[in-house]
Amino acid sequence: MSVGAKKENPEAGWFGYERVAPEEKTQRVKSVFSSVAENYDLMNDLMSGGLHRLWKDHFVAKMRPRVGEVILDVAGGTGDIAMRCARKNGDVIVCDINPDMLHEGRVKAMNAGWLSEIAWVTGSAEELPIESASVDLACISFGLRNVTHIDKALAEFFRVLRPGGRFFCMEFSPGVTPALKKIYDLYSFSILPWLGEKVAKDRASYQYLAESIRQFPPQEELATRMAKAGFENVRYENLMGGVVAIHSGWRF
Repeated sequence: MSVGAKKENPEAGWFGYERVAPEEKTQRVKSVFSSVAENYDLMNDLMSGGLHRLWKDHFVAKMRPRVGEVILDVAGGTGDIAMRCARKNGDVIVCDINPDMLHEGRVKAMNAGWLSEIAWVTGSAEELPIESASVDLACISFGLRNVTHIDKALAEFFRVLRPGGRFFCMEFSPGVTPALKKIYDLYSFSILPWLGEKVAKDRASYQYLAESIRQFPPQEELATRMAKAGFENVRYENLMGGVVAIHSGWRF
Protein backbone atom coordinates (compact mmCIF):
# COMPACT_ATOMS: atom_id res chain seq x y z
CA MET A 1 0.00 0.00 0.00
CA SER A 2 1.11 3.57 -0.53
CA VAL A 3 0.18 6.85 1.04
CA GLY A 4 -0.68 10.08 -0.65
CA ALA A 5 1.69 12.99 -0.87
CA LYS A 6 1.91 15.07 2.29
CA LYS A 7 3.51 18.31 3.27
CA GLU A 8 7.24 17.94 3.86
CA ASN A 9 8.44 17.66 7.45
CA PRO A 10 5.02 17.72 9.17
CA GLU A 11 6.72 16.76 12.46
CA ALA A 12 8.88 19.90 12.52
CA GLY A 13 6.35 21.93 14.51
CA TRP A 14 5.80 19.37 17.26
CA PHE A 15 7.82 18.59 20.36
CA GLY A 16 5.95 15.50 21.41
CA TYR A 17 2.34 16.71 21.62
CA GLU A 18 3.33 20.34 22.16
CA ARG A 19 3.22 22.79 19.26
CA VAL A 20 6.54 24.63 18.92
CA ALA A 21 8.63 26.50 16.36
CA PRO A 22 11.02 24.18 14.48
CA GLU A 23 14.12 25.92 15.86
CA GLU A 24 12.77 25.53 19.39
CA LYS A 25 12.17 21.83 18.81
CA THR A 26 15.80 21.30 17.79
CA GLN A 27 17.09 22.96 20.95
CA ARG A 28 14.66 21.16 23.22
CA VAL A 29 15.54 17.77 21.75
CA LYS A 30 19.22 18.54 22.37
CA SER A 31 18.34 19.36 25.99
CA VAL A 32 16.46 16.06 26.36
CA PHE A 33 19.48 14.04 25.32
CA SER A 34 21.87 16.09 27.42
CA SER A 35 19.62 15.23 30.35
CA VAL A 36 19.41 11.50 29.63
CA ALA A 37 22.96 10.89 28.33
CA GLU A 38 24.46 9.60 31.57
CA ASN A 39 21.67 7.05 32.08
CA TYR A 40 20.94 6.37 28.42
CA ASP A 41 22.28 2.81 28.24
CA LEU A 42 20.81 1.80 31.60
CA MET A 43 17.40 3.15 30.63
CA ASN A 44 17.52 1.33 27.28
CA ASP A 45 18.01 -1.95 29.13
CA LEU A 46 15.22 -1.19 31.59
CA MET A 47 12.75 0.15 29.02
CA SER A 48 13.14 -2.78 26.62
CA GLY A 49 13.98 -5.53 29.10
CA GLY A 50 17.28 -5.87 27.23
CA LEU A 51 15.54 -6.47 23.90
CA HIS A 52 17.20 -3.43 22.34
CA ARG A 53 20.44 -5.43 22.25
CA LEU A 54 18.79 -8.12 20.11
CA TRP A 55 17.17 -5.52 17.86
CA LYS A 56 20.56 -3.86 17.31
CA ASP A 57 22.23 -7.20 16.57
CA HIS A 58 19.55 -7.91 13.98
CA PHE A 59 19.84 -4.39 12.55
CA VAL A 60 23.59 -4.69 11.98
CA ALA A 61 23.18 -8.19 10.55
CA LYS A 62 20.74 -6.78 7.99
CA MET A 63 23.15 -3.95 7.12
CA ARG A 64 25.96 -6.45 6.47
CA PRO A 65 28.91 -4.06 7.01
CA ARG A 66 31.87 -5.15 4.91
CA VAL A 67 35.60 -4.77 5.28
CA GLY A 68 36.82 -1.64 3.55
CA GLU A 69 33.49 0.17 3.61
CA VAL A 70 33.02 3.66 5.08
CA ILE A 71 30.14 3.46 7.53
CA LEU A 72 28.27 6.49 8.88
CA ASP A 73 26.17 6.09 12.02
CA VAL A 74 24.06 9.22 12.56
CA ALA A 75 22.58 10.03 15.98
CA GLY A 76 25.00 7.32 17.05
CA GLY A 77 24.84 8.38 20.67
CA THR A 78 26.64 5.99 22.94
CA GLY A 79 28.09 3.92 20.10
CA ASP A 80 26.05 0.71 20.29
CA ILE A 81 25.68 0.40 16.52
CA ALA A 82 29.16 1.75 15.74
CA MET A 83 30.89 -0.79 17.95
CA ARG A 84 28.90 -3.62 16.41
CA CYS A 85 29.96 -2.40 12.96
CA ALA A 86 33.58 -1.93 14.05
CA ARG A 87 33.79 -5.62 14.89
CA LYS A 88 33.11 -6.39 11.23
CA ASN A 89 34.60 -3.38 9.49
CA GLY A 90 36.83 -1.04 11.49
CA ASP A 91 36.06 2.23 9.63
CA VAL A 92 33.06 3.86 11.30
CA ILE A 93 32.05 7.51 11.72
CA VAL A 94 29.61 8.42 14.48
CA CYS A 95 27.84 11.74 13.95
CA ASP A 96 25.61 13.13 16.70
CA ILE A 97 24.28 16.61 17.37
CA ASN A 98 24.72 16.21 21.12
CA PRO A 99 28.24 16.45 22.65
CA ASP A 100 27.07 14.81 25.88
CA MET A 101 25.96 11.69 24.02
CA LEU A 102 29.22 11.63 22.07
CA HIS A 103 31.18 11.85 25.32
CA GLU A 104 29.35 8.82 26.70
CA GLY A 105 30.04 6.95 23.46
CA ARG A 106 33.76 7.75 23.46
CA VAL A 107 34.16 6.57 27.04
CA LYS A 108 32.28 3.33 26.34
CA ALA A 109 34.25 2.69 23.14
CA MET A 110 37.55 3.33 24.91
CA ASN A 111 36.61 0.91 27.70
CA ALA A 112 35.65 -1.69 25.08
CA GLY A 113 38.87 -1.21 23.11
CA TRP A 114 37.24 0.33 20.02
CA LEU A 115 38.26 3.99 20.28
CA SER A 116 40.79 4.05 17.42
CA GLU A 117 38.40 2.33 14.98
CA ILE A 118 35.63 4.92 15.41
CA ALA A 119 35.65 8.63 14.50
CA TRP A 120 33.36 10.89 16.54
CA VAL A 121 31.89 13.98 14.85
CA THR A 122 29.48 16.60 16.16
CA GLY A 123 26.86 17.45 13.56
CA SER A 124 23.20 17.55 12.61
CA ALA A 125 21.42 14.91 10.53
CA GLU A 126 19.93 17.79 8.56
CA GLU A 127 23.37 19.15 7.56
CA LEU A 128 25.80 16.27 7.76
CA PRO A 129 29.45 17.40 7.96
CA ILE A 130 30.34 14.65 5.49
CA GLU A 131 31.46 14.92 1.85
CA SER A 132 29.00 13.99 -0.85
CA ALA A 133 29.22 10.47 -2.27
CA SER A 134 31.82 9.41 0.33
CA VAL A 135 29.95 6.78 2.37
CA ASP A 136 29.12 3.15 1.54
CA LEU A 137 26.66 2.48 4.35
CA ALA A 138 24.67 5.05 6.34
CA CYS A 139 22.37 4.31 9.23
CA ILE A 140 20.38 5.85 12.04
CA SER A 141 18.91 3.92 14.93
CA PHE A 142 16.26 5.32 17.29
CA GLY A 143 17.22 8.82 16.21
CA LEU A 144 15.21 9.85 13.16
CA ARG A 145 12.07 10.62 15.14
CA ASN A 146 14.02 13.28 17.05
CA VAL A 147 15.14 15.07 13.88
CA THR A 148 13.22 18.30 13.28
CA HIS A 149 13.13 18.09 9.46
CA ILE A 150 13.02 14.40 8.58
CA ASP A 151 12.87 14.97 4.83
CA LYS A 152 16.01 17.13 4.95
CA ALA A 153 17.78 14.36 6.85
CA LEU A 154 16.71 11.74 4.30
CA ALA A 155 18.04 13.97 1.52
CA GLU A 156 21.34 14.29 3.41
CA PHE A 157 21.64 10.51 3.80
CA PHE A 158 21.12 10.18 0.06
CA ARG A 159 23.69 12.91 -0.67
CA VAL A 160 26.55 11.38 1.33
CA LEU A 161 26.08 7.87 -0.08
CA ARG A 162 28.12 6.67 -3.01
CA PRO A 163 26.25 5.12 -5.96
CA GLY A 164 25.49 1.60 -4.80
CA GLY A 165 25.41 2.73 -1.19
CA ARG A 166 22.68 1.70 1.21
CA PHE A 167 20.71 3.37 3.99
CA PHE A 168 19.13 1.72 7.03
CA CYS A 169 16.87 3.20 9.69
CA MET A 170 15.63 1.45 12.84
CA GLU A 171 12.98 3.30 14.80
CA PHE A 172 10.09 2.86 17.17
CA SER A 173 6.91 3.05 15.14
CA PRO A 174 3.35 4.20 15.82
CA GLY A 175 2.16 1.50 13.42
CA VAL A 176 1.80 -1.35 15.90
CA THR A 177 -0.70 -4.14 15.35
CA PRO A 178 -4.16 -3.50 16.85
CA ALA A 179 -3.73 -6.42 19.25
CA LEU A 180 -0.76 -4.67 20.88
CA LYS A 181 -1.97 -1.06 20.82
CA LYS A 182 -3.71 -0.94 24.20
CA ILE A 183 -0.87 -2.50 26.19
CA TYR A 184 1.73 -0.55 24.16
CA ASP A 185 0.00 2.76 24.96
CA LEU A 186 -0.30 1.82 28.63
CA TYR A 187 3.40 1.02 28.80
CA SER A 188 4.45 4.11 26.86
CA PHE A 189 2.48 6.67 28.81
CA SER A 190 2.50 5.14 32.28
CA ILE A 191 5.46 2.83 32.86
CA LEU A 192 8.02 4.60 30.64
CA PRO A 193 7.69 8.05 32.30
CA TRP A 194 7.61 6.36 35.71
CA LEU A 195 10.92 4.62 34.96
CA GLY A 196 12.37 7.94 33.83
CA GLU A 197 11.34 9.57 37.07
CA LYS A 198 12.57 6.79 39.36
CA VAL A 199 15.84 5.90 37.61
CA ALA A 200 16.94 8.95 35.63
CA LYS A 201 15.13 11.52 37.81
CA ASP A 202 13.64 12.93 34.61
CA ARG A 203 10.00 12.12 33.92
CA ALA A 204 9.51 14.89 31.34
CA SER A 205 12.17 13.63 28.93
CA TYR A 206 10.71 10.13 28.86
CA GLN A 207 7.20 11.52 28.46
CA TYR A 208 8.53 13.32 25.38
CA LEU A 209 10.12 10.12 24.07
CA ALA A 210 6.77 8.31 24.31
CA GLU A 211 4.97 11.15 22.56
CA SER A 212 7.63 11.46 19.85
CA ILE A 213 6.95 7.90 18.73
CA ARG A 214 3.33 8.81 17.99
CA GLN A 215 4.42 11.79 15.91
CA PHE A 216 6.78 9.68 13.80
CA PRO A 217 5.50 8.64 10.36
CA PRO A 218 4.10 5.10 10.16
CA GLN A 219 5.95 2.52 8.11
CA GLU A 220 4.34 3.06 4.72
CA GLU A 221 4.62 6.83 4.96
CA LEU A 222 8.31 6.73 5.86
CA ALA A 223 8.94 4.35 2.96
CA THR A 224 7.22 6.81 0.62
CA ARG A 225 9.29 9.69 1.94
CA MET A 226 12.50 7.70 1.47
CA ALA A 227 11.55 7.06 -2.15
CA LYS A 228 10.83 10.77 -2.61
CA ALA A 229 14.36 11.49 -1.34
CA GLY A 230 15.72 9.33 -4.15
CA PHE A 231 16.15 5.92 -2.53
CA GLU A 232 15.26 2.85 -4.53
CA ASN A 233 14.30 -0.69 -3.56
CA VAL A 234 12.81 0.73 -0.34
CA ARG A 235 11.64 -1.92 2.10
CA TYR A 236 10.78 -2.28 5.75
CA GLU A 237 10.57 -5.04 8.32
CA ASN A 238 8.44 -4.95 11.46
CA LEU A 239 9.75 -6.32 14.73
CA MET A 240 7.47 -7.20 17.65
CA GLY A 241 4.28 -6.43 15.77
CA GLY A 242 5.50 -3.06 14.56
CA VAL A 243 6.81 -1.71 17.86
CA VAL A 244 10.11 -1.36 15.99
CA ALA A 245 10.54 -1.04 12.23
CA ILE A 246 13.68 -1.32 10.09
CA HIS A 247 13.61 0.58 6.80
CA SER A 248 16.20 0.21 4.06
CA GLY A 249 16.91 1.77 0.68
CA TRP A 250 19.66 2.01 -1.92
CA ARG A 251 21.24 4.82 -3.86
CA PHE A 252 21.78 3.51 -7.39
